Amino acid sequence: MSDATPSPSPSRLGVSVIVPTYRRPDRLAGCLDGLRRQTLAPVEVIVTVRDTDPASAEVAGRYVPALPIRIVGIEVPGVVAAINRGMDHAHGDIIAITDDDAVPHPDWIERIEAWYRTDPRIGGVGGRDHVYHDGVPETGEADVVGRLQWFGRVIGNHHLGTGPARDVDVLKGVNWSFRGAAIAGRRLNTRLRGSGAQVHNEVDFCLRISREGWRLVYDPLVAVDHFPAVRFDIDQRGSDHFHPLAQENATFNDTLALMGHFGPFNRAVFAAWAMLVGTGEFPGLAQWARLALRGDRHAGAKLRATLRGRLAGMRDWRETPA
Repeated sequence: MSDATPSPSPSRLGVSVIVPTYRRPDRLAGCLDGLRRQTLAPVEVIVTVRDTDPASAEVAGRYVPALPIRIVGIEVPGVVAAINRGMDHAHGDIIAITDDDAVPHPDWIERIEAWYRTDPRIGGVGGRDHVYHDGVPETGEADVVGRLQWFGRVIGNHHLGTGPARDVDVLKGVNWSFRGAAIAGRRLNTRLRGSGAQVHNEVDFCLRISREGWRLVYDPLVAVDHFPAVRFDIDQRGSDHFHPLAQENATFNDTLALMGHFGPFNRAVFAAWAMLVGTGEFPGLAQWARLALRGDRHAGAKLRATLRGRLAGMRDWRETPA
């Protein structure tokens, strides 16, 4: 490990790793191979496997001699339930989570563990996911990573982050970890919609952790290689794919997280901005016009689905604000 990470205190912390998986046994094998090559071994690797996915359970079982694997079954679909089940079974001081289509770099656990020993106020640590498309790495650099702007725009860019480590508002689910004390009694929000990736679950969870006063650190050197694989629900990857219910669900999740996070003033600004302006991902009226002028054939459907998701998220938050 290089000198880029601050010198930690000497006492080692135990790191549990959770890998939620579903019907991607070949990718799961790559992820577990990456965990087997770690310079600091995990105290346990918890693979959460759906009861309808025996192939992934069989692959995980092959690694039992090489890794301290525990295979935990789950009957409920969705990554939220899978991670929550993994957290229920984790015993490490630190809980690190990655996806089955990611391969952690060899010093992934060592760097994560070292960060938590530098400051007891650090509640979460994550890093860069180097994204590969058909074997070709995505290029680019971004200085602003994982930030929530005051009016509600969430900036990701975790896959492009460079430079020194810094505090952020949001980590990315393919490469995130938490101090056990920071998530004691907390789990990912089961009110979020979707049956697969349940996108933006990270926004909700990270903001809840930060509201408790914990620091979230993004270090580009805490890295995984990410090979985005097929999803088995309506929320498919790629700019060409559009499904109105997936759009509505993603918007609902984004809205529920931000309405719960903001105070009254920012909440009102967010509601107005989201409806009137929005983003390319979640268009309001201004962004809908921009998409339409650019010839996006889904522009109108995206606006309608986004507005339905916004209104549903606001209603859900109003009924149960906590």
